[in-house]
Amino acid sequence: MTEIVFVVELAPEGGYTAHALGESIFTEADTEAELRVAVQEAVRCHFDESKSPKVIRLHFVRDELLAA
Repeated sequence: MTEIVFVVELAPEGGYTAHALGESIFTEADTEAELRVAVQEAVRCHFDESKSPKVIRLHFVRDELLAA
């Protein structure tokens, strides 16, 4: 595996959540900077060093509600 993609969303209670596509990895943090570190640590814990992806992509998803 050369790349893993995380979908990042705003958590209802504040902060961010991130879950990997195709893998059972989930993490959360209060800030974007903390989330980047948490995602890297989660990937290190999930994969053996020889099978760890070389690229971690964060895909930020944001919903907006507009009232007419």
